[in-house]
Amino acid sequence: MPCSLKSRPVAHSAPIHLRPTAPLAERVLLPGDPGRALALAQSLLVEPRMFNHHRGLWGYTGGAPDGEPLTIQATGMGGPSAAIVLTELIALGAGRAIRVGTCGALVPDIALGEMVIARESICADGTSRALGAGERAAADSALTEALIRRAPGARAGTVVSVDVFYADVRPGADRDALAVEMEAAALFAVGAAKRVPVACALVVSDTFDSSGSRQRIDDHSLLESVERMGAAAIAALLA
Repeated sequence: MPCSLKSRPVAHSAPIHLRPTAPLAERVLLPGDPGRALALAQSLLVEPRMFNHHRGLWGYTGGAPDGEPLTIQATGMGGPSAAIVLTELIALGAGRAIRVGTCGALVPDIALGEMVIARESICADGTSRALGAGERAAADSALTEALIRRAPGARAGTVVSVDVFYADVRPGADRDALAVEMEAAALFAVGAAKRVPVACALVVSDTFDSSGSRQRIDDHSLLESVERMGAAAIAALLA
């Protein structure tokens, strides 16, 4: 096939999946759910403008409490999508990022709606391993400590990142993990490779009994908890 402008390889640093329609802030929150990105932008930012809507990955840039810009960008579901989004954000100029997502609790004393802060993730997913991570991928320590200071009631520790949502999950099955989720390890791996601080806060949306039966949080309680988590994450980025 003759080479044309359309068929030439795109430079690695050029964004393919994000099509910015507003400025990108240096500080970024990374929810997975596009609807959650919209809800957080509406409740936490001043005059948010849509940053991206390409591929349904909604993102918004607006004013943070300190008057400086902050972007909230959805990553989609799973490590592959999250890694693409963060890589392209970094190429566009993002300098610090905090995942604000949901998780399933793997210890019995963490209830629905509580917050978990990931110091590291067990890499039980394919994306983080493909990116060069080992058994575990660590969050940025300084950004994580800032997050812990602004969420004093949260549990901080290890989580496990997986590829399959509808799997047989049982408390205690993943060694010392407090919770299970799908994107943290990939995001930590990208951050480490690009030398960009990445941290992770999670709201417990699901709990499991010893048989693996799932209990799910209601939508109203989830939104309230996510907004509290988002406010704590923004305060950590402002520190």
